[in-house]
Amino acid sequence: MAIHWGQVDHPYGDFRARREASVWQRLNRILLVLLIIAIWLVIVSLFVPPYKKLMQSRAEIDNLQQLVNEQQTLLARQTREVNLLKTNVTYLETIARDRLDLMKQGETVFRLETARAKSKPNDSGRR
Repeated sequence: MAIHWGQVDHPYGDFRARREASVWQRLNRILLVLLIIAIWLVIVSLFVPPYKKLMQSRAEIDNLQQLVNEQQTLLARQTREVNLLKTNVTYLETIARDRLDLMKQGETVFRLETARAKSKPNDSGRR
């Protein structure tokens, strides 16, 4: 009986070559992921400054719109007052007497002043 020593074919082939290929595949995957992340960061960095500027512009538009609304309210109030001064003699007379501190004969004027903050007594004598 003779024993033949022959080559045995492994189903995996050369393990070392396979391991090196596996390392390169992993490195390629890592490189691909890093490349995708870098591209994503570049895209984000291109869009963030214009987005910030857009938000600032919107805030400025809101502030200016509020200012326009306030000015329109003031214009309407002053237009109404001018109209009353031109057309309503009683209103004109009342405003004139109020601003000039005058009153009609037999008229009693009551002035209401807003409450002023009470001044604190001077505590310098207690020291």
